[in-house]
Amino acid sequence: MQKSFVTSWSGGKDSALAYYRAVLEGHVPLALFTMFEEDGSKSRSHGLPLEVMEAQAERMGLPLIIGKADWAGYEKEFIGQLKKFKEGGIDMGVYGDIDLEDHLRWIEKVSAAAGMEVNHPLWQEPRRALLEELIDSGFKAVVTVVDTSRVDEKFLGREFTRELIAELETLGIDACGEEGEFHTVIIDGPIFVEPVPVTFGDKVAVDQYRMLDVKLQEKE
Repeated sequence: MQKSFVTSWSGGKDSALAYYRAVLEGHVPLALFTMFEEDGSKSRSHGLPLEVMEAQAERMGLPLIIGKADWAGYEKEFIGQLKKFKEGGIDMGVYGDIDLEDHLRWIEKVSAAAGMEVNHPLWQEPRRALLEELIDSGFKAVVTVVDTSRVDEKFLGREFTRELIAELETLGIDACGEEGEFHTVIIDGPIFVEPVPVTFGDKVAVDQYRMLDVKLQEKE
C-alpha cells in the first residue's frame, strides 16, 4: 500500500539509502526532517550546516523541516515535529537504522506518541551489503566526521568505495559506522537531480571528534 512519508534526514549515507528504498517501494516523499542544535547552526547528528542540507533537499525537490533543541529538550521537540507531520497528512516516518535496538525502540516510542507509522527500510540487513548497494546505486558519500578514539583522522574527506570499505574492515572498524565511529555526507546519487556543490575546508576539533568544515561552493 502506497503511503506518504517524511524521512529522518541526517544528510549522510544511511538516511539517503533508506529514503531511496522507500521511494523504490512506491511510497511518496513529502519532506525531510532534521534535528539541529538549539542555535540552529549545525545538525545534531552529523554537524552539517543548514545551507548544505537545504541544497540536498532542493535537489530532491522536497522541503527541509528542522527542529531545534538541546539534548534535554530533544525528545519533546522530536515528538512535536512528528505530530505536525501527522496533522499535515503524512502517514509515516522513514529511518535509516540498521541494527541498533535501543534507537529502534526510541523511534517506535516517539512515533507512537505522535500517532505516526514507522518504516525502517534497512533494518537487520547485512551492513556490508548495504554499503555495496549504496556504491552500486551511484551514491557518492564522503567521510566528514570521525571519532578519533576509534578512527584515524586520515579518513576525513575520503569517498566511500570498495577500497575504503576493505581498508576500514582490515583495521577492525565497522565500515557502516553504525555506532558513531564516523559520519558521512551524501553529495551525489540517484535521489538528486544534480550533485550537491560542496567544498571541504579545515578540520575542526570537538572533544574526541574531528570534523571537516563542509560548505556550499560560492556561485561565480
